[in-house]
Amino acid sequence: MIAEGQEEQKDLRKSYPGEPFNAHFNHLCRVICLSVENLSKEHPDQVLFKDLKFSLSKGDKVGLIANNGTGKSSLLKVLMGLDQADEGRVHLAEGLRIGYLEQDPEFNGQQTINELIEGSHTELLAVIRGYELALEAQTADYNDKTQRDFEKAAEEMERFGAWDYERRLYLLLDRFEVKDLDRKIESLSGGERKRLAMALTLLDDPELLIMDEPTNHLDIDMIEWLESHLSQPTLTVLMVTHDRYFLDGICNHILELQDGKLYHHKGNYAYFLAKRSEREEVFKTEIAKAGKLMKKELEWIRRSPKARGTKAKSRVSAFYETAEKASKKVVKDELRLEVKMARIGGKILEMKNVKKAYGEKVILQGFTHTFKKGERIGLVGRNGVGKSTFLNLLTGKEQADYGKINIGDTTVFGYYTQGGLTLKHDQRVIDVLKDIAEVIVMGDGRKLSASQFLEYFLFPVKKQRTFYSKLSGGEQRRLHLLTVLIKNPNFLILDEPTNDLDLLTLNKLEEFIEDFKGCLLMVSHDRFFMDKLVDQLFIFEGKGSVKGFIGSYRDYRELKSEEERLEKESASNVRAVEDDRTKVKREKKRLSFKEKHEYESLENEISELEREKAKLEDALQNAGTEFAKLQKISAEMGEVIDAIEVKTLRWMQLDELMESFGDEGR
Repeated sequence: MIAEGQEEQKDLRKSYPGEPFNAHFNHLCRVICLSVENLSKEHPDQVLFKDLKFSLSKGDKVGLIANNGTGKSSLLKVLMGLDQADEGRVHLAEGLRIGYLEQDPEFNGQQTINELIEGSHTELLAVIRGYELALEAQTADYNDKTQRDFEKAAEEMERFGAWDYERRLYLLLDRFEVKDLDRKIESLSGGERKRLAMALTLLDDPELLIMDEPTNHLDIDMIEWLESHLSQPTLTVLMVTHDRYFLDGICNHILELQDGKLYHHKGNYAYFLAKRSEREEVFKTEIAKAGKLMKKELEWIRRSPKARGTKAKSRVSAFYETAEKASKKVVKDELRLEVKMARIGGKILEMKNVKKAYGEKVILQGFTHTFKKGERIGLVGRNGVGKSTFLNLLTGKEQADYGKINIGDTTVFGYYTQGGLTLKHDQRVIDVLKDIAEVIVMGDGRKLSASQFLEYFLFPVKKQRTFYSKLSGGEQRRLHLLTVLIKNPNFLILDEPTNDLDLLTLNKLEEFIEDFKGCLLMVSHDRFFMDKLVDQLFIFEGKGSVKGFIGSYRDYRELKSEEERLEKESASNVRAVEDDRTKVKREKKRLSFKEKHEYESLENEISELEREKAKLEDALQNAGTEFAKLQKISAEMGEVIDAIEVKTLRWMQLDELMESFGDEGR
């Protein structure tokens, strides 16, 4: 997961916002981590990208946006040296530590997680082992050589940041919920593999992170932590992601790959949307102007050769350039989600006191809810608390341990599963659809063939003959979505629908769901998607507890943030009160300066009174029988004895406080 750059960076020509991206914020005063020169790659039936030129400087946070199947993942693989470009070069800063997160990480399934960890950071582990051996050698035989070897090993530990390797490893594994390190990789789900890959990638402490769909399979808490981690000012990031809040919160540059070219937008996702819209409007205007100009020039071109001969040849050349621009298509391919929803009756779905557990792990503990027409519910909770199990219970894929699940006669489920399509064997795209229906009825009553319907979903005729396994991850997801909607559901269940889908598909899916009149139940880590489409939540708290919340996910997070703030404030107030009480108590125990002075003076005063008492006793013995003298001495002695008792009692009180508070009180 670490790549070492072999060549120095080259400065590239500065590009302009909204123009094809030839070079990227390459200010000479900044450290360039990666640069690309004239990069091109084609497939037999498609140009992925052509003559790309750009660079990344230290601290840049860059989002790469494009439609599914247009070359985003291919570009990242070329940058990492995992695939070859047809033309061009990639330069990495010398000694740069790079972390790469693949969209679908592949590991040796026969290894355990522990074995994978030990084999994934061989260079880092070799440094740690070298330090341990140097330390052992120095301890066994201290001399100049062992001391030099030890110092060199310590420097390597510092350079690789290896001192706290083990601590960081277990913190990251815990953060991404990777448990039981003796499990074999083949037993892990796709989500567990992605989270394991994320932990190992971040463990390298890379200076440049290249990430393909980093938020897939992460719960919202993990995403918010990752968002904070990637925002470090010195960390350079290039990522492909569909998560709009993530793009908005992290990125300061957006790269748009369209028609094989890169367009640079210096700003976050919201800025990109505005600038792309402006660019498209300018493009439409230019084509319209070119069309009008071409009509005039065409009249001239059609004149006799004699008339043309009197004109400059440059005008003839300009005509053909104008004609080419005027002939460009303005209309873009649009994904159209228009299917006929089955009629939905009064009784939709009831869950009564439903319980479900796997051994000691409780998923539901007496859950009850009656679903109503038009409800839009999002499921929220950490990974592993039972959200997908809940959906499987509704659709009959799993059975409840106790309770009733009553489904209405007219209820038709459309279940988009996180795992994707399950095919008996590899099939062509057209055959996947024909296995479900040859003819599809649209929302307006029109009937389409399977091939026509696929074109609505941006699968042109040539693509329809492609095998499913050859589709990109996003194209496979789009086909899966198509097979769900083709059944005309009135109860739509979506389990992580945003994974791997491009932003065009997501926007169209959002439009479809906003117009959908049936019930919606959705699990998604995409906060933007949730906020836009659901108006209530089922919050899975673990141990079988599920609580309802009326409002969007943003409303819920604001409420949670306020509760956490009040809880911290309350805890802070409690600590402050306790500190005040302790302070008062300690201040009561601690003697003041005046009391300390009194304590020290009393010892002298009591000693002086004891001496005076002794003198009076001697005087009393030598007074003879003279009554008046005896009476006077006796009176004086009584006063001295009373004074001794009073001062001794006070001294004892102060001394007790001194002893109880210790030396600090003295």
